[in-house]
This record gives sequence, structure tokens and C-alpha cells, in this order.
Amino acid sequence: MSRGHLGTVLIGGGTGFIGTALTNGLRRRGYDVVLVSRKPGLYRLSWSDLNKNGLPESTVAVVSLAGQNVLDPLRRWTEGFKQNVWASRVNTTRYLAAAIESAKVKPQVFVSASGVGYYPPGKEEVFKEDGPGGDFDFLSQLCTEWEGAATLPDDIDVRTVKIRTGVVLGRPGGMIQQLIVPFYMGVGGPVGSGNQPMPWIHLHDIVRLFIYAIEQENVTGVVNGVAPQIITNRDFAKAFGQALWRPSFIPLPTLAVNLMFGQERAKIMTEGQKVWPQKALDTGFTFAYPDIKSAAKEFSRLIYADDGCY
Repeated sequence: MSRGHLGTVLIGGGTGFIGTALTNGLRRRGYDVVLVSRKPGLYRLSWSDLNKNGLPESTVAVVSLAGQNVLDPLRRWTEGFKQNVWASRVNTTRYLAAAIESAKVKPQVFVSASGVGYYPPGKEEVFKEDGPGGDFDFLSQLCTEWEGAATLPDDIDVRTVKIRTGVVLGRPGGMIQQLIVPFYMGVGGPVGSGNQPMPWIHLHDIVRLFIYAIEQENVTGVVNGVAPQIITNRDFAKAFGQALWRPSFIPLPTLAVNLMFGQERAKIMTEGQKVWPQKALDTGFTFAYPDIKSAAKEFSRLIYADDGCY
């Protein structure tokens, strides 16, 4: 199938870990992809260009993926950094929503990322899409505002999907890129007690879920972007170590994580939620990597080339 055959997908923030993989997956599938970015380049628009000229012609879908990396170890958890994290998600999503509202020819669907940080941490309750949350700390309130920014007026006939992603596991970036060396050296292990739940999804599956949300008209509203296997952080460390044929029992103390990232931000790693992808399963989505063992086997290969199975 030739590029551009299925129309244009506009991605806000498509240069990051997930965005790069999604761009590649969409282009392989036959879409033309245009990124909204601060950096100029081929098949890119600046945010000011978007505001001035609107959506590109033949836009069939708009995707919001922009966002400052919350766990950037080089940035202290200051009020200024928190404002950057907020604005990079909420404001950019609002810009995309405004472009959709003002477009003469509307796209078919608006898909926005969100996070499972919407749900409160705990080891008992399992959260489906209608579970409570969104109001108990900075990150949960961020998810509420983020999803609110992706909400279009009722009189605009554009399907909207909000994907609450878990920890995305893939070799090209994110947590795995940071952990592959210490785990390979045999000094990896769980964070803190390791007993905290860890909602996760393989990179290939989150890309496939975004494409599924674009293409399937029965997908609407909030969708939990997590694998259908509830695990703990210790389960992850064990599977990762086994895939590398390395021990994985050296814990990273909670105190050290709190000192590195600040306690409010460190909760992403030291606490967790049990989240279930009910809507994805109900609408017929199938996971390529439904369990952590198969996922770890894929992203732990020593000679790694992304096979792009999207």
C-alpha cells in the first residue's frame, strides 16, 4: 500500500519514543503523516503554522502525543518544571482541538494520550475505564485537564478517544533504554519493595492500539492502554533479568528514588495501580504481547532491530 493512500494523520508531538514508532507504523500502513513540532523539517508543521493555516488537507485523524518527559533525570521537580509538564500536554492538546473546531472539513477522529496516573495507587482495586480518580495529586489532576482539553463540543461530529497509557516498554526508548545496561550487567532489580503494581504495555501494542483507535469506529471515549496482565514491579524485574539470562535481585531503594526524582514524581515508580484494558478487549483489540515474559523476550534481544510489527 502506498504512502498517503489512506489520508493524512496529524500528530502533535510525534518526535518522541511513542510518536516515532507510531509515525513509522502509520506510514507502513499507508497513511501520510505530518508532525506538529517546534523543530522544522520535512513533513512537519510548527505550532504557529497550525494556528495560522489550520489542519492540512485530507487530514483524517489528529493525534495528541506531545509532552515533556516527566521522569527526565536531568530535571529537578520544581514548580517551573511542573508547569512545563502541564503546558506541554494540556496546551498542545487544546491547540489541536481548536484546529479541529475551526477546520471546514473535519477529521474523522481525534485521539489523545493520557495516563493511568489518573487512578489512585493501591494493591487491591482493579481499575477499568469507568474507575474513580483524577483529583488526588498533581499527576492525576494533570490527566483530568489533559483529557478535558481533548473534549470537543457536542455539536462537532468528530469521534474522540483518550488512551490512558501505562508504562510503555520497548527497546528504542523509555524505561527499557535506561535499564538495559544495569540489568545486562547483573545489577538490576525491583524498585523499592517491588510489590507495587506496574501497569505496562509493549511499545508495539500501544502503537497498534493508537492505530486501532484511529480505524475502528466502535472505539470511543477513555481506553486503558495497558496489557491484559496485572504484574508487580518485581515481576517485571524478574522477567527482564530472565530474558537477559542475568540475576535481577538488587533493589533500588525507595529513598534513593525519592532523592533522585522528588517524592511526588517518584510515586510513578514506587507506587502503582492495577489497571485493566476492558474497553480494548471488548472492542476486539488483540495484544501481540499480552504477558511480560513474551514482551521481555522481544525487547531484550542483544542484537536488536525493531521489526515494526504494528
